[in-house]
Amino acid sequence: MSNNGLLSLSSTMAGDIVVIHVNGVLDATTREQFSDYLDAAADDHGPHMVLDLGGVTFMDSRALGLIVHHWQRSTTAGGHFALVAVQYPNSKVMWVTGLSERLPLFDTLDDALAAFAA
Repeated sequence: MSNNGLLSLSSTMAGDIVVIHVNGVLDATTREQFSDYLDAAADDHGPHMVLDLGGVTFMDSRALGLIVHHWQRSTTAGGHFALVAVQYPNSKVMWVTGLSERLPLFDTLDDALAAFAA
């Protein structure tokens, strides 16, 4: 669990997939915290990762770049990667950049896990 007031991060496991619950602001003030947490989760649990972004209140382009980096890291290592519960108003940068068309977005964790199993 990591919390600096602006950003709270926690994780659970769904089988061998780490599910990271992100609540708060993803911007320059929280980028290092977010980056360190994702790196540690990948190092500890391997390449399978789901980011639950339902609690994100704001995301900037650097945070999105970090997410893309972990998506590429995960898939390069043969892992499954997904984003769930993305809220458009708080993550508009995904749509502005066109990455919403490329990133693996799912409404729920169950939807993501079903896609991984398919």
